Amino acid sequence: MKLIDAHVHLSETEYTGRIDELIADAKNSGVTAIVTNSIDLVTCQKDIHLSQLYPGLVYPALGIHPWNVNMLKENELQETIDYIQSQKGKVVAIGEIGLDYKYESTWEQQTLVFDKMLCLAETMDLPVIIHSRGTTDKIVEMLPSYRFNKVLLHWFSHPIAALTKAIDRGYFITEGPPVSYSNGIREVVEKTPLTNLLTETDGPVTYWKQPYNGQLTKPSHIRSVVDAVADIKKMPAEEVAEQIAQNFEVFFNIKP
Repeated sequence: MKLIDAHVHLSETEYTGRIDELIADAKNSGVTAIVTNSIDLVTCQKDIHLSQLYPGLVYPALGIHPWNVNMLKENELQETIDYIQSQKGKVVAIGEIGLDYKYESTWEQQTLVFDKMLCLAETMDLPVIIHSRGTTDKIVEMLPSYRFNKVLLHWFSHPIAALTKAIDRGYFITEGPPVSYSNGIREVVEKTPLTNLLTETDGPVTYWKQPYNGQLTKPSHIRSVVDAVADIKKMPAEEVAEQIAQNFEVFFNIKP
C-alpha cells in the first residue's frame, strides 16, 4: 500500500534530531511520498536540504505562512521570493501560504504576502497549498483571478458551500488525523469525491484523541487517516490509498 503525506512541516523544531527516525518509520509504514511545507525563508532552505537528503521521498513546498508575516525582517519577503525562484525544478508547490482570520491585526500584511506568493506560483507554474482558517469563502472567491488551477486547500473544515465551489473548480482537499474522530471533518470527506482528496498529518501538530493520544504526529500516522477515509467511503483501505497516490501524481506531477 502506497501512503502519501501531502502536508507536514519537517523543518519545525519539534522534529529536530528525529528526522532519520521519522523517515525510517515512514518507509517501514509504506509512506512513499512526503511533502514538507515551509513557513518562512529559513524553513524554505531547510526543506530544500531535506529533499536532497531523502530524494524520491521528501518533496519541498516553499512559501510564507500567514502566521509568520508579522515576523518578516526587512527585505525578507523579496529574499524568500528570490530564493524560491532559485530552486525552480526542485520545489514542487508554493506552500504553506494563505490567510488566517485569527490574526486580523496583520491582515494588510497577510493579504500582501498571499498575493505575492500566488503571483510567484503563476510565474513558476506551480501548484499552491493553502491555509484558510476562517477565510475559505474569501480565498475561494479570490483564486479565479489568478492564472493557475492546481489548488490544494489544506485541512479544509468549513463551509460546505465553499467546498462545493472548490470541487466544481477541480481543487483538491487534504485531511489528516482529525478524520478519525471529528464529525465535521468526516462530513467534508464524505462530501469530497475521492478523486479530489489527499491525506496529510500536518505534523508536528499534536492530536489528543484516539488513536493518537498526544503522540508527536509523524508521517506513519497516515495509515490511520487512510483507514478512517476508507470507513467513511465504505471502500477497502488499499483502494483508497491507491486513488490518493494517483491524486498525488496528478496534483504534483510526481509518481510516488
